[in-house]
Amino acid sequence: MPSLFKRSLLPKLRSFPLTADAVTILSGAAEFRRCLLEQIAQATQRIYIVALYLQQDEAGQEIMDALHAAKAARPELDVVVVVDWLRAQRGLIGAGKQPGNSAWYQDMTRTHASEVPVYGVPVQTRELFGVLHLKGFVIDDCVIYSGASLNNVYLHKFDKYRFDRYHLLRNQALADSMQHLVQHGLVASRAVHRLDLPGLPTTRSLRNDIGDLRSRLKHAAYDTSAGSVTKGELSVSPLLGVGKNNPLSRVICELIASAQQQLTICTPYFNLPLAVTREINRALARGVKIDIIVGDKTANDFYIPPSEPFKVIAALPYLYEISLRRFAKRHQRAIDSGQLNLHLWRDGDNTYHLKGMWIDQRYTLLTGNNLNPRAFRLDLENALLLDDPKGELLEPRRVELEEIFRHTRRIEHFQNLESLVDYPAAVGKFLRRVSRVRIERLLYRIL
Repeated sequence: MPSLFKRSLLPKLRSFPLTADAVTILSGAAEFRRCLLEQIAQATQRIYIVALYLQQDEAGQEIMDALHAAKAARPELDVVVVVDWLRAQRGLIGAGKQPGNSAWYQDMTRTHASEVPVYGVPVQTRELFGVLHLKGFVIDDCVIYSGASLNNVYLHKFDKYRFDRYHLLRNQALADSMQHLVQHGLVASRAVHRLDLPGLPTTRSLRNDIGDLRSRLKHAAYDTSAGSVTKGELSVSPLLGVGKNNPLSRVICELIASAQQQLTICTPYFNLPLAVTREINRALARGVKIDIIVGDKTANDFYIPPSEPFKVIAALPYLYEISLRRFAKRHQRAIDSGQLNLHLWRDGDNTYHLKGMWIDQRYTLLTGNNLNPRAFRLDLENALLLDDPKGELLEPRRVELEEIFRHTRRIEHFQNLESLVDYPAAVGKFLRRVSRVRIERLLYRIL
């Protein structure tokens, strides 16, 4: 179809050809953990782990031990771990003063003969204004792609899990491209330093280098010169984006604009950027059936039960629900007709972290992008776009969506969602105060 955008990116994307049997969709967090550990153990050339964080807990220790064991067994193996610089140097939110994961990384390097360097990438000088949100583990010629970070709940180490999407793609050109960006676009920067070695520089001392890195990243892209612009076969395109009007954000809007029959969107934090909301409205106007799957507020990773002491961070799930309720109210007619379907995911006390889109019977977007203003402007994000013009992945796609929908319920009316008067007293008091001083809009832009 002709593009609705004057400077359309979608038709110009270079992509790497795929075969259907080179794509495996893993069924859950526990299988994701098993797959990751198996691939690390079998690696012979390279292991590049990129995540928001690698946590010091049982699952994180299991991953770190596996990396050291692989390096000890094959010293020639190229092993690199990349995490967010600021996130690694603080403790868990609400857990009081802690040294952060960087102290653990240093202890692991000090006590092992094998070397597993852990690099910290500072996307901004303050975590609030941008973090490393890249996804994808490159192991030999495989890419394991998920929105998950690495800790007990993301890896379903014990009884609780955080539900995400998990894909394994076997493609050397894609793996080469993703490694090249990490090696030359991140690790080579003067702003990036090893967190597993003592004597870390202060973030303040890196301000100029961080500014230079962010400026370079705004113009960076995955190397797809080995790919093709031909659109007739199954293929994958890696995408990168940071800052206002970045290529990834533009492609997301173009994908929504390209939908003709059906669009499915997953996001854990319902706070859509204006550009996305506009394209959804246009899609509804042209008759596209839309499903949006979000987590119930109790399945949000920031949710704190009312029985526990109130913390400001606990207000976030309620802010997202308020946003969802407003959206549902504006589109109640489309909900009544069945054209728009809003689904809440909940499975016991487990949490929901899914992101991505499915467009008609052709495109599937794998991403860590939360489809919120923060992802569109502040964080360093990436995605893999699967283009399937012949429908070779329709069956595994159907199975994945069926599993996602399994623990959802449809919102029949906006009044099915709670409002401010229904919230715990402490939450209601805080949200009213926020509304009075008119900083609610600012919160939606950065959270």
